[in-house]
Amino acid sequence: MALTRERKEAIEASANQIRIDVVNMVHAAACGHPGGPIGMADFMATLWTEHINISPANLNDPKRDRFVLGNGHTCAGYYSVLAQKGILPREELITFRKFGSRLQGHPHRSAVMGIDMSTGSLGTGLSTAQGMALAARIRGWDETRVYATSSDGESQEGQIWEAATSAAHYELGNLTVMVDFNNIQIDGVMRKVMNVRDLRKKYEAFGWHAVDVDGHDVVAIDQALCEAKSITDRPSALICKTLIGKGVSFMENQAGWHGVAPNDQEAQTALAELGA
Repeated sequence: MALTRERKEAIEASANQIRIDVVNMVHAAACGHPGGPIGMADFMATLWTEHINISPANLNDPKRDRFVLGNGHTCAGYYSVLAQKGILPREELITFRKFGSRLQGHPHRSAVMGIDMSTGSLGTGLSTAQGMALAARIRGWDETRVYATSSDGESQEGQIWEAATSAAHYELGNLTVMVDFNNIQIDGVMRKVMNVRDLRKKYEAFGWHAVDVDGHDVVAIDQALCEAKSITDRPSALICKTLIGKGVSFMENQAGWHGVAPNDQEAQTALAELGA
Protein backbone atom coordinates (compact mmCIF):
# COMPACT_ATOMS: atom_id res chain seq x y z
CA MET A 1 0.00 0.00 0.00
CA ALA A 2 1.35 3.41 -0.99
CA LEU A 3 2.16 5.88 1.74
CA THR A 4 -0.42 8.54 2.39
CA ARG A 5 0.73 12.14 2.46
CA GLU A 6 0.23 12.18 6.21
CA ARG A 7 2.37 9.07 6.76
CA LYS A 8 5.09 10.41 4.44
CA GLU A 9 5.17 13.68 6.38
CA ALA A 10 5.33 11.76 9.67
CA ILE A 11 8.35 9.80 8.46
CA GLU A 12 10.09 12.95 7.25
CA ALA A 13 9.41 14.65 10.58
CA SER A 14 10.87 11.62 12.40
CA ALA A 15 13.97 11.71 10.18
CA ASN A 16 14.49 15.40 10.88
CA GLN A 17 14.12 14.74 14.61
CA ILE A 18 16.82 12.06 14.34
CA ARG A 19 19.15 14.60 12.75
CA ILE A 20 18.44 17.21 15.40
CA ASP A 21 18.90 14.67 18.20
CA VAL A 22 22.20 13.44 16.76
CA VAL A 23 23.61 16.97 16.55
CA ASN A 24 22.54 17.73 20.12
CA MET A 25 23.78 14.43 21.53
CA VAL A 26 27.19 14.40 19.88
CA HIS A 27 27.73 18.09 20.60
CA ALA A 28 26.86 17.63 24.29
CA ALA A 29 29.15 14.63 24.56
CA ALA A 30 31.96 16.40 22.67
CA CYS A 31 32.62 13.08 20.92
CA GLY A 32 30.82 10.57 18.75
CA HIS A 33 29.88 9.87 15.17
CA PRO A 34 27.42 12.39 13.66
CA GLY A 35 27.78 11.95 9.89
CA GLY A 36 26.61 8.35 9.59
CA PRO A 37 23.40 8.48 11.63
CA ILE A 38 22.42 11.82 10.07
CA GLY A 39 22.81 10.21 6.65
CA MET A 40 20.84 7.13 7.75
CA ALA A 41 17.97 9.13 9.23
CA ASP A 42 15.52 8.70 6.35
CA PHE A 43 15.69 4.93 6.13
CA MET A 44 15.84 4.50 9.90
CA ALA A 45 12.74 6.68 10.28
CA THR A 46 10.90 4.74 7.57
CA LEU A 47 11.72 1.40 9.18
CA TRP A 48 10.83 2.44 12.72
CA THR A 49 7.76 4.51 11.87
CA GLU A 50 6.10 2.13 9.43
CA HIS A 51 7.48 -1.39 9.66
CA ILE A 52 9.21 -2.68 12.76
CA ASN A 53 7.04 -4.19 15.49
CA ILE A 54 8.89 -2.99 18.59
CA SER A 55 7.17 -0.83 21.20
CA PRO A 56 7.09 -0.30 24.97
CA ALA A 57 4.09 -2.64 25.11
CA ASN A 58 5.81 -5.68 23.58
CA LEU A 59 9.43 -5.49 24.72
CA ASN A 60 9.01 -8.75 26.69
CA ASP A 61 7.16 -10.58 23.92
CA PRO A 62 9.53 -13.24 22.50
CA LYS A 63 7.69 -13.12 19.17
CA ARG A 64 8.21 -9.41 18.56
CA ASP A 65 10.48 -8.17 15.79
CA ARG A 66 14.22 -7.80 16.36
CA PHE A 67 16.67 -5.08 15.33
CA VAL A 68 20.47 -5.20 15.18
CA LEU A 69 22.52 -2.06 14.45
CA GLY A 70 25.47 -3.66 12.69
CA ASN A 71 27.32 -0.37 12.25
CA GLY A 72 27.09 0.28 15.98
CA HIS A 73 29.00 3.57 15.96
CA THR A 74 25.89 5.19 14.42
CA CYS A 75 23.92 4.53 17.61
CA ALA A 76 23.00 8.18 18.28
CA GLY A 77 20.36 7.84 15.57
CA TYR A 78 19.22 4.51 17.04
CA TYR A 79 18.75 6.08 20.47
CA SER A 80 16.71 8.84 18.86
CA VAL A 81 14.22 6.41 17.31
CA LEU A 82 13.96 4.50 20.60
CA ALA A 83 13.06 7.80 22.28
CA GLN A 84 10.55 8.60 19.55
CA LYS A 85 8.93 5.19 20.11
CA GLY A 86 8.63 5.93 23.83
CA ILE A 87 11.09 3.20 24.81
CA LEU A 88 13.70 5.67 26.11
CA PRO A 89 12.94 8.88 28.02
CA ARG A 90 13.70 11.79 25.68
CA GLU A 91 15.55 13.65 28.44
CA GLU A 92 18.02 10.77 28.66
CA LEU A 93 19.37 11.43 25.17
CA ILE A 94 21.52 14.31 26.38
CA THR A 95 23.47 11.87 28.61
CA PHE A 96 24.88 10.17 25.50
CA ARG A 97 28.46 8.94 26.03
CA LYS A 98 28.70 10.50 29.48
CA PHE A 99 30.01 8.65 32.53
CA GLY A 100 27.29 6.51 34.09
CA SER A 101 24.90 6.86 31.15
CA ARG A 102 23.04 3.88 29.71
CA LEU A 103 23.55 5.40 26.26
CA GLN A 104 27.06 4.28 25.47
CA GLY A 105 29.02 5.11 22.35
CA HIS A 106 28.02 1.75 20.91
CA PRO A 107 24.74 0.00 21.73
CA HIS A 108 24.76 -2.28 24.77
CA ARG A 109 22.25 -5.15 24.86
CA SER A 110 19.44 -4.25 27.21
CA ALA A 111 16.00 -5.82 27.59
CA VAL A 112 14.53 -2.72 29.23
CA MET A 113 15.80 -0.47 26.42
CA GLY A 114 14.76 -2.86 23.65
CA ILE A 115 18.34 -3.17 22.38
CA ASP A 116 18.72 -6.71 21.07
CA MET A 117 22.47 -6.87 20.48
CA SER A 118 25.67 -5.16 21.59
CA THR A 119 27.44 -4.03 18.44
CA GLY A 120 30.43 -2.00 17.39
CA SER A 121 32.84 -4.70 16.27
CA LEU A 122 32.11 -4.47 12.57
CA GLY A 123 30.92 -7.63 10.84
CA THR A 124 29.20 -9.26 13.81
CA GLY A 125 25.77 -7.63 13.52
CA LEU A 126 24.51 -9.43 10.42
CA SER A 127 25.69 -12.78 11.79
CA THR A 128 23.70 -12.22 14.97
CA ALA A 129 20.65 -11.06 13.03
CA GLN A 130 20.64 -14.14 10.82
CA GLY A 131 20.94 -16.29 13.95
CA MET A 132 17.87 -14.55 15.39
CA ALA A 133 15.99 -15.07 12.12
CA LEU A 134 16.91 -18.75 12.04
CA ALA A 135 15.83 -19.20 15.66
CA ALA A 136 12.46 -17.58 14.90
CA ARG A 137 12.03 -19.90 11.90
CA ILE A 138 12.85 -23.00 13.98
CA ARG A 139 10.37 -21.95 16.68
CA GLY A 140 7.62 -21.37 14.14
CA TRP A 141 7.30 -17.64 14.85
CA ASP A 142 6.13 -16.75 11.36
CA GLU A 143 5.17 -13.19 12.31
CA THR A 144 8.63 -12.33 13.68
CA ARG A 145 10.88 -10.32 11.39
CA VAL A 146 14.52 -9.46 11.98
CA TYR A 147 16.01 -6.24 10.66
CA ALA A 148 19.68 -5.25 10.64
CA THR A 149 21.71 -2.35 9.38
CA SER A 150 25.14 -2.54 7.83
CA SER A 151 27.32 -0.27 5.72
CA ASP A 152 29.55 -0.26 2.67
CA GLY A 153 32.65 -0.06 4.87
CA GLU A 154 31.44 -2.93 7.04
CA SER A 155 30.99 -4.96 3.85
CA GLN A 156 34.78 -5.20 3.71
CA GLU A 157 34.53 -7.67 6.63
CA GLY A 158 34.59 -11.35 5.71
CA GLN A 159 32.07 -12.22 8.41
CA ILE A 160 29.39 -10.29 6.50
CA TRP A 161 29.68 -12.75 3.64
CA GLU A 162 29.72 -15.78 5.91
CA ALA A 163 26.41 -14.52 7.31
CA ALA A 164 25.11 -13.84 3.80
CA THR A 165 25.94 -17.41 2.80
CA SER A 166 24.22 -18.90 5.84
CA ALA A 167 21.10 -16.72 5.59
CA ALA A 168 20.57 -17.65 1.95
CA HIS A 169 21.24 -21.35 2.65
CA TYR A 170 18.48 -21.41 5.28
CA GLU A 171 16.15 -19.35 3.07
CA LEU A 172 15.55 -16.75 5.78
CA GLY A 173 12.78 -14.71 4.24
CA ASN A 174 12.21 -13.11 7.65
CA LEU A 175 15.56 -11.29 7.53
CA THR A 176 16.17 -7.87 5.97
CA VAL A 177 19.42 -5.90 6.03
CA MET A 178 19.57 -2.20 5.16
CA VAL A 179 23.04 -1.24 3.97
CA ASP A 180 24.10 2.39 4.36
CA PHE A 181 26.07 2.98 1.14
CA ASN A 182 27.54 6.49 1.40
CA ASN A 183 31.04 5.76 -0.02
CA ILE A 184 32.64 7.14 3.16
CA GLN A 185 34.43 5.38 6.01
CA ILE A 186 36.76 6.47 8.80
CA ASP A 187 39.86 6.47 6.58
CA GLY A 188 38.27 8.36 3.69
CA VAL A 189 36.47 7.44 0.48
CA MET A 190 35.43 3.78 0.54
CA ARG A 191 36.21 3.18 -3.13
CA LYS A 192 39.82 4.28 -2.48
CA VAL A 193 40.27 2.49 0.86
CA MET A 194 38.85 -0.88 -0.20
CA ASN A 195 36.30 -0.88 -3.01
CA VAL A 196 33.35 -3.20 -2.29
CA ARG A 197 31.94 -2.49 -5.77
CA ASP A 198 28.32 -3.46 -6.56
CA LEU A 199 26.76 -4.73 -3.34
CA ARG A 200 23.40 -5.44 -4.94
CA LYS A 201 25.00 -7.85 -7.39
CA LYS A 202 27.08 -9.38 -4.59
CA TYR A 203 24.06 -10.10 -2.41
CA GLU A 204 22.18 -11.45 -5.41
CA ALA A 205 25.10 -13.76 -6.18
CA PHE A 206 24.89 -15.06 -2.61
CA GLY A 207 21.21 -15.91 -3.15
CA TRP A 208 19.48 -12.86 -1.67
CA HIS A 209 16.70 -10.68 -2.96
CA ALA A 210 18.56 -7.37 -3.32
CA VAL A 211 17.62 -3.90 -4.55
CA ASP A 212 19.28 -0.50 -4.86
CA VAL A 213 17.23 2.31 -3.33
CA ASP A 214 17.62 6.04 -2.80
CA GLY A 215 18.29 6.12 0.94
CA HIS A 216 16.72 9.58 1.23
CA ASP A 217 13.48 8.81 -0.62
CA VAL A 218 11.11 7.61 2.10
CA VAL A 219 8.48 6.48 -0.41
CA ALA A 220 10.98 4.31 -2.27
CA ILE A 221 12.36 2.94 1.00
CA ASP A 222 8.86 2.07 2.21
CA GLN A 223 8.09 0.29 -1.06
CA ALA A 224 11.34 -1.68 -0.85
CA LEU A 225 10.58 -2.74 2.73
CA CYS A 226 7.07 -3.82 1.72
CA GLU A 227 8.52 -5.85 -1.14
CA ALA A 228 11.01 -7.50 1.23
CA LYS A 229 8.12 -8.67 3.42
CA SER A 230 6.57 -10.40 0.41
CA ILE A 231 9.74 -12.39 -0.33
CA THR A 232 9.46 -15.53 1.79
CA ASP A 233 12.07 -17.89 0.33
CA ARG A 234 15.24 -15.81 0.76
CA PRO A 235 16.58 -12.88 2.79
CA SER A 236 16.45 -9.32 1.48
CA ALA A 237 19.12 -6.63 1.21
CA LEU A 238 18.28 -2.98 0.61
CA ILE A 239 21.35 -1.11 -0.62
CA CYS A 240 20.48 2.41 0.53
CA LYS A 241 22.45 5.03 -1.39
CA THR A 242 22.95 7.91 1.05
CA LEU A 243 24.95 11.05 1.63
CA ILE A 244 26.87 11.23 4.88
CA GLY A 245 25.68 14.21 6.94
CA LYS A 246 22.60 14.71 4.72
CA GLY A 247 20.77 17.91 5.64
CA VAL A 248 23.73 19.63 7.30
CA SER A 249 25.55 21.47 4.51
CA PHE A 250 29.07 21.45 5.96
CA MET A 251 28.88 17.72 6.85
CA GLU A 252 27.53 16.42 3.56
CA ASN A 253 29.90 13.99 1.79
CA GLN A 254 32.77 14.90 4.11
CA ALA A 255 34.73 11.97 5.52
CA GLY A 256 36.00 14.14 8.35
CA TRP A 257 32.51 14.08 9.91
CA HIS A 258 32.56 10.32 10.36
CA GLY A 259 33.68 10.66 13.97
CA VAL A 260 34.07 14.32 15.01
CA ALA A 261 31.77 16.31 17.30
CA PRO A 262 30.60 19.75 16.16
CA ASN A 263 31.78 22.70 18.20
CA ASP A 264 29.35 25.31 19.55
CA GLN A 265 29.17 27.36 16.35
CA GLU A 266 28.93 24.30 14.10
CA ALA A 267 26.16 22.83 16.23
CA GLN A 268 24.26 26.11 16.12
CA THR A 269 24.60 26.27 12.33
CA ALA A 270 23.53 22.63 11.92
CA LEU A 271 20.47 23.04 14.12
CA ALA A 272 19.45 26.19 12.26
CA GLU A 273 19.69 24.37 8.93
CA LEU A 274 17.53 21.57 10.36
CA GLY A 275 14.93 24.03 11.60
CA ALA A 276 15.43 23.21 15.26
